[in-house]
Amino acid sequence: MLAKVISGATLGLDPVPVDVEVSIESSGFPAFNIVGLPQKSVEESKERCRAALKNSNCDFPQRRITVNLAPADFPKEGSNFDLPIALGILLANREFAAQIDDAVFVGELSLDGGLRPTAGVLPIAFLAKEKGYKRIFLPRDNAPEASIIPEIQIIPLDSLLDLVQFLRGQKELEPFAHTPVESILKYGEYDFDFAEIKGQENAKRALEIAAAGGHNVILKGPPGAGKTLLAKAFASILPRLTVDEALEVTRIYSIVGALNPHMPIVSCRPFRNPHHTISRNGIIGGGNHPKPGEISLSHRGVLFLDEFAEFPRSVLESLRQPMEDGMVTISRAAGSLTFPAKFILVASQNPCPCGYKDDPKKNCVCSPGSIARYEKRVSGPILDRIDLQVNVPAVEVEKLTAADTEAESSEKVRTRVQKARDAQSQRFKGVRLTCNVEMGSKDLKKYCPLGTDSQKLLLTALKQLNLSARSYHKAIKIARTIADLSGHEDVTLNDVSEALQYRFKDN
Repeated sequence: MLAKVISGATLGLDPVPVDVEVSIESSGFPAFNIVGLPQKSVEESKERCRAALKNSNCDFPQRRITVNLAPADFPKEGSNFDLPIALGILLANREFAAQIDDAVFVGELSLDGGLRPTAGVLPIAFLAKEKGYKRIFLPRDNAPEASIIPEIQIIPLDSLLDLVQFLRGQKELEPFAHTPVESILKYGEYDFDFAEIKGQENAKRALEIAAAGGHNVILKGPPGAGKTLLAKAFASILPRLTVDEALEVTRIYSIVGALNPHMPIVSCRPFRNPHHTISRNGIIGGGNHPKPGEISLSHRGVLFLDEFAEFPRSVLESLRQPMEDGMVTISRAAGSLTFPAKFILVASQNPCPCGYKDDPKKNCVCSPGSIARYEKRVSGPILDRIDLQVNVPAVEVEKLTAADTEAESSEKVRTRVQKARDAQSQRFKGVRLTCNVEMGSKDLKKYCPLGTDSQKLLLTALKQLNLSARSYHKAIKIARTIADLSGHEDVTLNDVSEALQYRFKDN
């Protein structure tokens, strides 16, 4: 007696269809085996299914049961195979007959037969739609997540018994309503606002440029100058996620099981703030069965690294390739997986160990050797990949205590940022680019033609400051973003001048 139930798994971020084949043999000693490279969580499914079937008033056959998870050439992990395995046992045991060729089943079983939510439902729902399946049966808590996929019927379940009664025709199950993605994308509510930050106009301008073009930025200054506050307020000026970006981010969060149970989609740009004791695998992803790290969880959002120089050197150096390519490839003996990592890096650090180097009011107590060692913690190649390098001096007492000083709100800044991003979306319509920072050297020639004066200024900077080719191209990208914020069709000399000021201030 043989039965087949369609389910799915994820390999990295990619969904893979899995056929759950169940065979029950009358000969031989009673046994329950799962084959097809099951990991520990899948092996334990045997005991969950056994208890769930018995507690749902269903017969568990005391015969030889073999479950095959096909294709068998990649490891299966997670608890989402519980429901299809239990259903396959019932069908193979001839408990009832059902037409399920058009359906996909996922879900974790509790011992009493209830269904618990599982990770990775969204990509599996995507896969079901692409393969032409009409229905997907899943735990009720996962239904909002899958409901953003149109043209497929989402049927939520509270228990295994609900499914059995439905397939027997004893109970009706109401499909979950489709949720249009556009209706839930929004600007988030943030704890920090630019209006609350006194002074630091230069740093605010740099962050506005970074948000508008997707540029990386580093804030350098003494303790208490407001670097961390500026970085946290940066989230409040980010542009709205597009539908495609929201789906990309939600897929990542679905696979790692980090979705908000009350929100079916990631509606605001991610803001990740890992501690400086994080490991290399924690930042870029990894493990025996690689999972996304912080740079992938901040995809299309912000990765904030406070106390930048305190991070282990190996962690910072591992950011080189993702910052350049917008993705990270993790290779293990079993194979390689690629995760997206198009994030805005916002870093902050002190100028020296004590933090008061070049401070006009406080004396630095660091020796020249300790300052040199501190500066060497962040390598030149990493700094070369950071577009805007901004000094954040201590706020003057007069500005800090002035009651009548009213700074510009994040909402006003965000309006300009959104307008600049809209201009970029229109410019890059029909191509793979989404914002200025993603342009390559060929794209710069097409989208950023420079006038004679601008070209001369860039060449002068290139020679006098001994700049790399990467720095040269980054300056043009920043100038293009400044022009977008100003509403200029072409990049002007003033745009290039400001770009050089931010990009190479330390030089």
